Parts: sequence; C-alpha cells; structure tokens
Amino acid sequence: MANLKEVRTRISSVQSTMQITSAMKMVAASKLRKAQNAIITMRPYASKLKEIMQNLSSSLDGSSDSVYGTYKGDEKVLLIPITSNRGLCGAFNANIVKETVSLIKTNFQQQLEKNNVSLFCIGSKGADLLKSKGYTISNVNHEIFDELTFENVLAIAENLMKQFSDGEYDKMILVYNQFKNAASQIIINEQFLPLVESEEKEEASSHQADFIFEPSKQEILEEIIPKTIKIQLYKAILDSFASEHGARMTAMHQATDNANELLKELKLKYNKARQAAITNEILEIVGGAEALNG
Repeated sequence: MANLKEVRTRISSVQSTMQITSAMKMVAASKLRKAQNAIITMRPYASKLKEIMQNLSSSLDGSSDSVYGTYKGDEKVLLIPITSNRGLCGAFNANIVKETVSLIKTNFQQQLEKNNVSLFCIGSKGADLLKSKGYTISNVNHEIFDELTFENVLAIAENLMKQFSDGEYDKMILVYNQFKNAASQIIINEQFLPLVESEEKEEASSHQADFIFEPSKQEILEEIIPKTIKIQLYKAILDSFASEHGARMTAMHQATDNANELLKELKLKYNKARQAAITNEILEIVGGAEALNG
C-alpha cells in the first residue's frame, strides 16, 4: 500500500493537470467557433465559383487553353500536407503524415526513387514528423497560422501557381483534414494543379442558360481560373484550421475526463490507506494497554 504522502502528491499533480486540460478545452472551443464560422461561410462561395468556372469551360467546347489545366504527366510531384504548429490535438497531425507517406508509397514510389517528389509543409508539426521519417522537406510555412487571412494565403498560392506554370512541378496535391464537426474530421487528398474536370461538368453543361457575356467567355474564364485556384487553397487551410481546434477540443475533453477518473481512483486509494493507518494505530494502542494491564 502506497504511503499517504505519495498518494497526496499524485492527487495534487492530477488536479493541476485537470485544470490545465480543462482550460485548454475552453480556449480551443472559443477558437473553434470563429474558425468554424469562417469555413462554413467560405464553402458556398468556393463551390459556386468552381461551378461557374466549370460551366464556362464546358460551354467553350475545349477551346480554353489555360496553363493551369494542362496535364504534363506525373514526373515531378509536389505534395502539400497541411498540419498545425502545435500539438495536443490527438491524431490530427499524425493522420496527415500517415496519409502523405501512404500516398507517396502507393502512387509516387518511382518518382521518389528519382528524387522527383518534393514536400511543401504548411504547419511545423507535419514537417517535423516527416523529417523524423527520413523525408526531405523542400519548404515549410508555419507563419500562415499566426494571421490566417486570404491576403496571406494569396502569396503562397501565387508562388505555387508560378512554380507549376514554370514547369518546376507537373502535379501538386493537397493533403489536409476537412472539417465535419468538432469531433470528426475527414482526411482529404485532392489535386491542386493541374485543374481536374469536375464529375458534375456534364450535368452543368446540360443546364446552361442563354447569357450575354461581357467581356467574352474566354476573358472571364482566364480571370476566374486563377481566382478559383487561390480560393481552393484558402478553403483547404481554413478546413484544416477548424479541424485542428475541433481535434484539440475533443482531445482536451477526453484528457479532462481521464484525469477525473484517475482522481476518483486516487482518492479511494488515499482513503483506504488512511483507514488502514488509523486501524494500525488503534491496534497499537489497544495492544499497549493490554500489555500494561498484564
């Protein structure tokens, strides 16, 4: 039976931990509310913009010749895993790293052997984990989460678009957590560049209305395509940001519950030890009294 001082020390330690995890849970819940509102309001806009682009593209009967829609092969690949800068969010970061490694081994093993697979990590945790697994990181951006705005994401998107148009990479793929709710995230890997035709394209072309375009469809499309690409990256980072806070809130909630259960067990253990100590003292007193009477 552990002595009373050891049990009291453990109880104090668990109580301190529970206060920290409970406070972190409340902070994450507060940040989640703002991040959730941001991604929920962004999705309809991003979806409608993509729909307009697909509608215009299909109405041009393939006459659009955007550099961002040109398939160049799979020789040089850039993977863009989006993680967080901080831990204590369960398997949030580990799942993205696992999906990235699986994607490389399944689809791009030959390119990896030729050193044609590059990793651009958004978030420092993903970069650290991938480095520990022996992968070379070409670039890391962790400052974006200090002030997550469209203007800041714009600089990243434009740099990626330039690298693609200059032929540095043939394909770019985003790997991130899509926000579903506070307790659930969906791991997504989607092609960022070149643009891929939507499955809804045929349906969109069959429901085209007779519009008068000013300027021409081609000019509008050339304006919309870059904007759609930038919005796609911004939406992915917003999704990941909201997912991070949801995962952290859930992880801290579970940690608080576990600490509470451990505290109950320790208090029970402490009471048993205290009861045993009192019983021993009573037995010693009774034994001493009987010895004196004898």
